[in-house]
Amino acid sequence: MNKFKLGKILLSFFLLMSLMTFTFCDEENDADFSADFSYEFIDDNHVRYTNESSGEYYSLIWDFGNQESDTTSDKNKSYTKYYPYAGDYNVSLKIMNYTGKIKTVQKTVSIETTEFELSFIAEVNSNDPNEIILKNTSIGEYDSFKWIYRNKEISNESETVAYFPYAGSYTIELKVTKGGQVYSESKTVNIAQDDPDYFDKLTLAWSDEFDGTELNTTNWKFETGATGWGNNELQNYTDGDNAEVVDGNLIITARKVNDNTELGSYTSSRIISSGKKEFQYGRIEIRANLPEGTGIWPAIWMLGSNFASVGWPACGEMDIMEYVGYQPNIVHSTVHTLAGYAGAGDGSSKTLETCEEEFHIYGLLWTEKKLVFYTDSIENITHIYNPSAKTSENWPFDKPAFFIFNIAVGGTWGGAQGVDNSIFPQTMEIDYVRVYQEP
Repeated sequence: MNKFKLGKILLSFFLLMSLMTFTFCDEENDADFSADFSYEFIDDNHVRYTNESSGEYYSLIWDFGNQESDTTSDKNKSYTKYYPYAGDYNVSLKIMNYTGKIKTVQKTVSIETTEFELSFIAEVNSNDPNEIILKNTSIGEYDSFKWIYRNKEISNESETVAYFPYAGSYTIELKVTKGGQVYSESKTVNIAQDDPDYFDKLTLAWSDEFDGTELNTTNWKFETGATGWGNNELQNYTDGDNAEVVDGNLIITARKVNDNTELGSYTSSRIISSGKKEFQYGRIEIRANLPEGTGIWPAIWMLGSNFASVGWPACGEMDIMEYVGYQPNIVHSTVHTLAGYAGAGDGSSKTLETCEEEFHIYGLLWTEKKLVFYTDSIENITHIYNPSAKTSENWPFDKPAFFIFNIAVGGTWGGAQGVDNSIFPQTMEIDYVRVYQEP
């Protein structure tokens, strides 16, 4: 045998011995730690757990079988856990050593007594198919509870009625708090039909009738400036110089400063309720008389209250009424979202021949299902917005919104056919704004 072959044999031998030594050491290290824990009953429904693992390890992962868990490096940490319901619970402890090896131990803890049991009854009211009668039938003592449905919360009422105006499947949740822990039970209810009387069941929640001598600053504030407002508008919004309350009406006036038809050539008002009066859902009605003339662009609309944090159009915009003076006797209702905004907004128009001469009601029925825009009565619909599959992009209307009343001059839409300087001053009169909501 030559020296070269002998060298290769010796090298292979040493490699094999090294691999065997590493394997034996690894197995020996694995045997150096083991997982274990003990438990004892404090009472029938409370159990204390103590780590009894041995060897070299650094991480402990507990699963107490009651939807509670913990990860820690504290080997001496003990736990007292509450099991309100009788039954068998699989409790496990995983430990990990510094090489990433894991050892697991699992034990079954049997609870013999039910001290607290969460339950409730949800039944359709035999006299009203849009009402669900709720009864809290939970067993045992607890600190508090609340019902959750349709973004509503009702606290500590053992029996209550949940109202669902539209057909569909809905989730009702009962949350109970006991000793700082929250327990939850949910049920699905099915509503067979829309409530034909929903519109009339809504009651007045808030209004501004503009009966005083000045604008109520508890409800409103002015936005000011000559910035174009994103639409190349020409007016400068003033801090109250173009708004007054007279004979039960809020009057917003657009005035001409000069004949230059440029930014700052006009003054007007933009009045908002942001941070003061904000609403989510309801029947919203504004009775108003509109200005007229080419270049004028009044609007009655709402923006999502999260506008400052998410921006436009992510906040959602609901244009209850828009009017452009070069299209007399026509009013518009439009929705703007991330799914469609500006010229791609979702809207419709309606002929209303006396909108510049007489007061009309501009309304919005806003529910979690759809937006219905109308004039004077719910039967006189201008536009319905109701995406079949609602997403964050096409339905940001599950959050509060605030009002905006303004008259713009010029702009990409209002000034599409120029501005007629002979029409000024022009006023929009608002008799009232009213918000009706579910009792």
